[in-house]
Amino acid sequence: MKTDFLVIGSGIAGLTYALKIANACPDKTITILTKTQSDETNTKYAQGGIAGVMDFSQDSFTKHIKDTLIAGDGLCDEQIVEIVVKEGVDRINEIIQWGARFDKDSGGDYKLGKEGGHSESRILHHKDVTGKEMERALLEAVQKVKNISIINHCFVLDLITQHHLGYLVTKSTPDIECYGVYVLNLNTGKIEKIVSKITLLASGGNGQVYRTTTNPSIATGDGVAMVYRAKGRIENMEFIQFHPTALYEAGVRGHSFLVTEAVRGDGAILRNHQGEAFMARYDERKDLAPRDIVARAIDNEMKINGTEFIYLDCRHMDLNKFREHFPNIYQKCLSIGVDVSKDMIPVAPAAHYSCGGVKTDEWGKTSIRNLFATGECASTGLHGSNRLASNSLLEAMVFSHRSFLASVKLIEEITFNENIPDWNAAGTTAPNEMILITQSLKELKLLMSDYVGIVRNNERLKRANRRLDLLHEETEALYQKTVVSPQLCELRNMITVAYLIVKSAELRKESRGLHYNTDFPRKVNIIQNTIL
Repeated sequence: MKTDFLVIGSGIAGLTYALKIANACPDKTITILTKTQSDETNTKYAQGGIAGVMDFSQDSFTKHIKDTLIAGDGLCDEQIVEIVVKEGVDRINEIIQWGARFDKDSGGDYKLGKEGGHSESRILHHKDVTGKEMERALLEAVQKVKNISIINHCFVLDLITQHHLGYLVTKSTPDIECYGVYVLNLNTGKIEKIVSKITLLASGGNGQVYRTTTNPSIATGDGVAMVYRAKGRIENMEFIQFHPTALYEAGVRGHSFLVTEAVRGDGAILRNHQGEAFMARYDERKDLAPRDIVARAIDNEMKINGTEFIYLDCRHMDLNKFREHFPNIYQKCLSIGVDVSKDMIPVAPAAHYSCGGVKTDEWGKTSIRNLFATGECASTGLHGSNRLASNSLLEAMVFSHRSFLASVKLIEEITFNENIPDWNAAGTTAPNEMILITQSLKELKLLMSDYVGIVRNNERLKRANRRLDLLHEETEALYQKTVVSPQLCELRNMITVAYLIVKSAELRKESRGLHYNTDFPRKVNIIQNTIL
């Protein structure tokens, strides 16, 4: 199959790019690949909202830029921060024109929420399902465009580069080029090749590397792992953001229900098991401190008291307003026997967002020619060592727009590569035991959660590395001799991502932002961790 533009992922990053390309290039073909359904993305699970300066009487670009830089703890690229904050307002207005509906007050003005790290109220939201609403609007707009094709249940195995043409490609090879991808068609079970002129990677995050995460099951770091295998540049993988308030349900692992930071923005208070509002001991901003500080504070309180969760107290809040703004949270809590008007909500931190990823420039270009990356899989320089709440959807739209502009300029210079070989599956057989994959996955999640979580140290990282080496060795041996499956490929990708997180954490000889190493409790320098 050939397509002018190939988009891997159907979240806000991929859909925004595809829609803009289709409208600007009606004679070109655009193909979007998803490994499940087109609406099953990290975007769908974004509750809180999207940050943007919409009220210039109270807010300003300068304030939003400052808040982002403070949260990023010295590692943000200031030029990128300015680009995203200033261009973001146009992107927000654009998605409103495409049909996204954000909550308004009785006077018709947008209700602007406030979240941790923000000095002003600037968060647009659609109740507590903002991402789902934006996804809906974009999918409806995309489905009206004739030159966009969406292929569901299509698992991308590898980026096609000179390596697949028989050339030796190393991290030092100049001008590595992307010619398309190999995919496992889950409907037919066949491995196919899709040749493209330009490929956009919008494959989302990697929260499933951890035992407990707010991310859906699809967030297995596939994009980052593929680029690393293709010898592309990856950076800052040690900065994994743990959302402070995922709903705690005893015995539930994997995908945890998120209790958005906007609840604290509306006045909810974190309390320990003694009922103490403890955040004042950790930061003067209390419950609205940046996420890295709040998550570490909760982790410390849990360790001090020997508990698996703390509480989010909403009992003093207006119940009608709570039900209006957070209807899904209200119903979810009721489903487990928690009435927010009478009971405190049990919460605990969970892996939420990767601030690092595939290194890109200000136009979304990666180190591999004709390959762009946007959204959570990319490292643009916006977030530094800690993402400011509700900046992720904004970043995705801004860089998908910039990638669109750069792609349109490039497309006429690129021709299809006609010499791509078929996937070589010679010598492989069906796996004898699925337990070999499922048990390795359990081990991976456990070691990452125990050794490479909110707080790390050198000994934990060494142990994680040694265990990852063994998992890698066993999984690669299995990969070489068995027919590929989504489960095996996801495990392989997650082991790669875990290795990158651990290696980056070992390289950073300081504590900064989301990376807290008890052997280096103080900041000592400012560097970027780039892994070639």
